[in-house]
Amino acid sequence: MAGRDKRGDGVVRIRSCTAVVIGCIAMALPAAAGAEKTLGSEADRLCAAVNGQMIEWRRDIHQHPELSNREVRTAGIVADHLRKLGLEVRTEVAHTGVVGVLRGGKSGPVVALRADMDALPVTEAVDLPFASKVKAVYSGREVGVMHACGHDVHTAILMATAQVLSQMRGELAGTVKFIFQPAEEGAPKDEMGGARLMIQEGVLDNPKPEVIFGLHVSPQYRVGTIACRSGPAMAGEDGLRIVVRGRQTHGASPWGGVDPIVTASQIVLALQTIVSRQVDLPEAPAVITIGSIHGGVRSNIIPDEVEMVGTIRTFLPEMRSDIHERIRRTAMLIAQSSGAGADVVITQGYPVTFNDPNLASRMLPVLEAVVGKSNTATMPLVTGAEDFSYYGQRIPGLFFFLGVTPEKADPKESPTCHSPYFCVDESAMATGVRAMTHLTLAYMSTER
Repeated sequence: MAGRDKRGDGVVRIRSCTAVVIGCIAMALPAAAGAEKTLGSEADRLCAAVNGQMIEWRRDIHQHPELSNREVRTAGIVADHLRKLGLEVRTEVAHTGVVGVLRGGKSGPVVALRADMDALPVTEAVDLPFASKVKAVYSGREVGVMHACGHDVHTAILMATAQVLSQMRGELAGTVKFIFQPAEEGAPKDEMGGARLMIQEGVLDNPKPEVIFGLHVSPQYRVGTIACRSGPAMAGEDGLRIVVRGRQTHGASPWGGVDPIVTASQIVLALQTIVSRQVDLPEAPAVITIGSIHGGVRSNIIPDEVEMVGTIRTFLPEMRSDIHERIRRTAMLIAQSSGAGADVVITQGYPVTFNDPNLASRMLPVLEAVVGKSNTATMPLVTGAEDFSYYGQRIPGLFFFLGVTPEKADPKESPTCHSPYFCVDESAMATGVRAMTHLTLAYMSTER
């Protein structure tokens, strides 16, 4: 994981650097019909032209969602589209991933753009003509499937960006690598997947990108808004499993055994004091959540054991290690004091999503140029996690949020990602394709 920025608050603020609104606006194409057109204005024209088709792609993908490592139909749509654009296409990367390479007409750097394709085991509750009715098997049971995190939008935006940049191939000063990734939400049990597997299978090689850009829709911001920050942006995530082992007895005679349910309850409450009373929260936020507790089969039997499953979110490596140790100590000593035992297993998950400060300082003014300075926000630290973080461990990356809540709606009242009521204002997609396109052109036009 990359280190922290050394400023006191760990944040490099968005700066107004109009002089850095780079060659994506200032570079010029050859004269056409006697009138000179800038590369930036040509890009905007092409972005506008693809908008209707982009929305159609999104609706089709939304209506036919697929779970992680099962994105066969979506990958087929993407691969066919990239082939029609004349790109070099590689399929079945990390099971269902698709990689397209666009080589520009001029020499320059390799820029990677990433979108995720998988949906979630959520039954859609939004009344849309293209709402998902799909069902699939997840963890051994039938579930509804929904694009409740906007990956359908991400995929359609990147498909549109590929079309725009392929139409500018002759003036493109470099190579673009389009990465359509499966399993961002996590691979199924006993499978590998996502960004880490794509990297293992060579997605960042041959050609090797210098940088990578990615976006994520956010209902916390209105349409027309882009939010970003330099340095740590999204939390590192770890899985937590605690098994409390007692001794089974009759519920009417609890003194005849050791009650793991009472012990587990004490552990849950004590874990909350780690963050609230033992961690230096002004340094960085942290979260410990127990999301599942299972123990016992009936009212009058105290069981042998209770299993708790949860998640840990942190932003700093030293805080991450410290919290892990405190969790182990808290669980084991409380269990011991009750005459029980506790097995604590912490599984390392996604690293911190870290926006390279140098790349951010150069590219954030480009995002300001796309939506206007007043519509560019410095986002707070986000305790959600993203496996885009694996790419950022290998090459400089920039990950930003795209507002998707309607202009007149209150973002505080909007359903969050992973909700069955999650809904996207599709007008935001035009901003997304412009942002990805201009970031690519701008990076290619700047000195390194």
